Amino acid sequence: MAPTSLEGLTLGKYRVLEPLGRGGMAQVYRAYHPQLDRYVAVKVLRSDLIEEGEFLARFQREARAIAGLRHPNIVQVFDFDVQDDIYFMVMELLEGDTLKAYMNTYRTRGDRIPIPDMVRILTDVLDGLAFAHSEGITHRDIKPANIMLTRRCQAVITDFGIAQILGATHYTISGALMGTLHYMAPEQGLEGHGDSRSDIYSLGIVFFEMLTGHPPFEADTPLAILMKHLNDPLPLPHSIDPTIPEPLERVLLKALSKRPDDRYQNAEEMATALRNAAAEAQITIPEHISLPISFAAGEPVTGPGAVYSGTAREQIAGASFAADDTDSSLGDRLKAGLASLGNNQAPDQNDPPIPGAVGLRSSHQDPAPLATLLSSWWNLLPPAARAGIAGGLTLLGFNIWAVMFSSATKGFVIYKFGWPVELFLVGIILCLMMAALNLVWLMIPAGLVLGNAVIFSYFSLTGRWGDWLFMWPLEPLLLVASLALTFSVYNQGTLKNEYIRKLTRLFCLGSTVGVFLIVAASILKGFLIVK
Repeated sequence: MAPTSLEGLTLGKYRVLEPLGRGGMAQVYRAYHPQLDRYVAVKVLRSDLIEEGEFLARFQREARAIAGLRHPNIVQVFDFDVQDDIYFMVMELLEGDTLKAYMNTYRTRGDRIPIPDMVRILTDVLDGLAFAHSEGITHRDIKPANIMLTRRCQAVITDFGIAQILGATHYTISGALMGTLHYMAPEQGLEGHGDSRSDIYSLGIVFFEMLTGHPPFEADTPLAILMKHLNDPLPLPHSIDPTIPEPLERVLLKALSKRPDDRYQNAEEMATALRNAAAEAQITIPEHISLPISFAAGEPVTGPGAVYSGTAREQIAGASFAADDTDSSLGDRLKAGLASLGNNQAPDQNDPPIPGAVGLRSSHQDPAPLATLLSSWWNLLPPAARAGIAGGLTLLGFNIWAVMFSSATKGFVIYKFGWPVELFLVGIILCLMMAALNLVWLMIPAGLVLGNAVIFSYFSLTGRWGDWLFMWPLEPLLLVASLALTFSVYNQGTLKNEYIRKLTRLFCLGSTVGVFLIVAASILKGFLIVK
C-alpha cells in the first residue's frame, strides 16, 4: 500500500524532498537526483485513479510517447516508473508560475495581462501543441493551470497526456471522463473523444479568459456547463470590453466554433492567423514574455519575464479564484446529473460545484417532470437534428391545420391557391439546417426553393400560368443569385458564420411574412369564388 506522504522517501534514483502542489490527478514533489546533482519535479499519480488490468502497460506506453516530446514549449519528461504501487513521472523542474496564478493576480488588481504578452504566450503554446500533434499526441486538458510561465521568459505546456494515461479506456460521458469542463471542447465533453482541434478549442477558452477576465460559459453544475458549451452562443468579447482589437476577436471566434470542422484545423494555422491578426491590429509581439517580477504594493517592477515559484506562490492574492483543477470525477457527476433528470430528482446539492462557477442555477432543476426530461434530451440532440425536427413539425402542423380549415369551409382553397406555402416551409427548413450546421452551401438550394415559392405564388394566385413563356429566365437568374450570395458569404472568412445567422433570420422572417400573405390571399380568393 502506498504511503500517505512521500517526503524523505526514495523513488528510484530520486530523493523526494517537499510537495510543490496538488492537482486533480496527481501530487507534485520537488526531488533530487544525487548522481546528476539535479533537482527535478516528480508527479505521483493518485492511487485511487489507477485502474486494474492493463493500466501498467498503458502507463508505460503513453509515458514513453510523452517522454519523446522534445520541444522548448513542452515540459521535458526524464523518467517514468512504478514502485510499490506508486506510479510516478519525473520531469524538469521549471522555475516560474502558472498562467492561472498570473491571471488571478491581474484579475484581483482589476487589470489583465498586456495584449502583446497574451499573443506571445499563445504563440508559444501553439508552437508546443503543433509539435505534439505532429507526433500524434493530444493534450486533452489545456487550461491556465497547465501552462507555466518560466524564468526563461517562455510559456511551457505541462501535464501532456496525463488525462490520456488515466482515462484512455473509459473516456466517455458515462465513464471516467476527466478534465475541466470550463475549457473542454463540446465533442470532448459530450462524446468523450477529441483530437488536435479539441486542444485548439480549449486554448481558445484560455484566450477568451485572458481577454475578458472570465471563461465564456459558467454555471454551478457539470451538466449545465456542458449544455452551454453545446448550445449557447459565444458571448462576443467586444461586448464585454470594447477595446479588444477586432482582428484578435476574429481569431478567437474561429477557434471557439462549436463544430471542429469550423475551427482552425491545426495549431500552425491558428498561430499564423494570430500573428497576422496582431500585425493587422499593429500589436508588436515581444520576442520573449515580459511580465512583472513582483506584484508587491506599489508600481510593479517590469522586467524580462522573471516570476516567483515555491513559497512565493502562496503569497499571490486570489489564488483560489476561478480554480480549475482537473476533475477526475467528471464523468460520474455528468452521469448522475442526467440520471437525476430522468428520475425527476434535483441534482445532489452536496455535489461540489465545478471550480470557478459563479452560482448560476441550472435551468434543468425545477421544471415539471416531463418537461424536464424532454428538455434535457432535446438539448443533447445535435443542432442540425433539432433544426430538422422543428422544421418537420412546422410543416406537419401547417398541413394538419390546412386540412382542418379546408374541411370546415367545405373547400380546399388553401391547397388550391396556397400550395406554394409548402415551398416556403421547405425553404425555412433548409435555412435552419444551414444555420445549425454552419454550412453555407445549403444557401444554394434554399435560395432556389424560396425564389420558386415566390414565382409559383404569383402563378397560383393570379392564374396567369401563360406568363411562364416570358418569365422562365428568372430560373437561371435565381441560380446565379444564389451562387453569388453563397460565395460572397463563404469569402467572409471568420465572419462567415455570423453572416449565415443573419441571412437565416432574414430569410425566415421574409418566408413567414410570405406564408401569412399567401394564406390570407388564398382564403380571400376562395370566399370571392364562393360568392
